[in-house]
Amino acid sequence: MPTQATTHMDRALRECIDACHRCHDQCLADVQRSLTLGGDHAAPAHVVLLLDCARVCATTAALMLTGSRFHRSMCAVCAQVCEGCAQQCEMLGELDDCARACRDCAQRCEQMGLGAAEGG
Repeated sequence: MPTQATTHMDRALRECIDACHRCHDQCLADVQRSLTLGGDHAAPAHVVLLLDCARVCATTAALMLTGSRFHRSMCAVCAQVCEGCAQQCEMLGELDDCARACRDCAQRCEQMGLGAAEGG
């Protein structure tokens, strides 16, 4: 029988996985949007950041889904990449949905990654 702490962790894990999937999908969608907008939105550094963010989110979700012992460390990295992507999307403008998805993922991953320092 699951304990309240286990149930909370399961819910937090599921919500973090879902946030990673949403962020992944939004970043990929915004690659095309950024290329269409042109200018600074289409700059290689921005497009690469969107792709990096999508990749790290997909990898992080996969590690959480398989119960990898490395998922907390990957969550900490994912939080950093997502936060950077959110900041850039906000700075460029017109990518509010991406910034929100990235920030939500960053916050959830940061909480999940806190156990990395504890060895969990």
